Amino acid sequence: MSFRLGLKRAESSFLAKTMAQKLNSSVPATAPATTTSVPVTSTSATKKSLWPSALRWIPTSTDHIISAEKRLLSLVQTPYTQELVNIGSGPPGSKVRWFRSASNEPRFINTITFDSKENAPTLVMVHGYAASQGFFFKNFDTLAKHFRVIAIDQLGWGGSSRPDFTCKSTEETEAWFIDSFEEWRKAKNLTNFVLLGHSFGGYIASKYALKHPEHVQHLILVGPAGFTSETEHKSERLTKFQATWKGAVLNHLWESNFTPMKVVRGLGPFGPNLVRKYTSARFGEGEGLAEQESLLLTDYVYHTLAAKASGELCLKHIFSFGAFARSPLLQRSSDWKVPTTFIYGFQDWMDYKGADAARKNMKVPCEIIRVPQAGHFVFLDNAKGFHSAVLHACKRFMSPGVANYPLEEGVISV
Repeated sequence: MSFRLGLKRAESSFLAKTMAQKLNSSVPATAPATTTSVPVTSTSATKKSLWPSALRWIPTSTDHIISAEKRLLSLVQTPYTQELVNIGSGPPGSKVRWFRSASNEPRFINTITFDSKENAPTLVMVHGYAASQGFFFKNFDTLAKHFRVIAIDQLGWGGSSRPDFTCKSTEETEAWFIDSFEEWRKAKNLTNFVLLGHSFGGYIASKYALKHPEHVQHLILVGPAGFTSETEHKSERLTKFQATWKGAVLNHLWESNFTPMKVVRGLGPFGPNLVRKYTSARFGEGEGLAEQESLLLTDYVYHTLAAKASGELCLKHIFSFGAFARSPLLQRSSDWKVPTTFIYGFQDWMDYKGADAARKNMKVPCEIIRVPQAGHFVFLDNAKGFHSAVLHACKRFMSPGVANYPLEEGVISV
């Protein structure tokens, strides 16, 4: 029986390897060239496994992530540079390393920068939970015509370093992301940029702008998490569900930091099939994905989710069960210092009314834009509508023209 199971695992791994070879052969020879500022033999790379990839239970590594990223970004026509930006081993003057690690090993933020026109405004894009910068692959070409686009993998996600995550509180967890982003900004010598964050990335972007408003020219929050609190917005339906045995079990799993990525890892070589089913079901909405886009995104998503657990373990410290923020942004809205644009899909499960409530307390310009035929991943579901919303939000930084950057038909400001 064990021999058959072992054979089955080996066959599945072989199929996964064959799929990767097929993906490699499908990448156009004219894909934009990239450069990496840190060699793969540096301390930023994952240690090489002694096991051949075909025999590993979880067939992934940092090298797999970067390779999958390059395959996905071969769909992008704009040339770009990929680099691993050294952010050191911890915040300056702090006894805390990234984070509570006995190692002095420096950490790196995976970064891609697209070619742009001279003097174009800088747009920094930050992904959400269980995602990485490659999720914006359908947006880079259009946005790079107007901005100097820089996209990152947050610390502990994607192709960035994945230190052991041992934060014990909401404050420490927020500092993990905010301080690592600030060290990245210093290393890149950036200031006066537009900061765009999606979902959990919107939460981190907001917290960063509250702490370092002098560096952020404009804030774009795309379906941001964190504007609702459990005490003020918890529905009666959720309260009743938590009282059931199913709700109690799920709440326990949440508080135990059981993440969806643990399921993917637990399935080993069968994980890619689960991810394929998810991407096909989720991103078949709106504009949908072409067959090649779906194949490459699935491969990329699998490797980013199955790699070592790190940033994902922030979940229970930032949100309570039901995705309610433990430190709600609504309560900080009167402290807002950066002009802000919210972008939501009409079908986004993140309720724009939380942003509307926050806007009433803000003393800076604020606009809420809703995009039709789109859910939480508005930038994939309706890319054209999303692009028009971003350009409209930043029109005061843009060159005159394009009829003052009007919103796409159906896209509304509320």
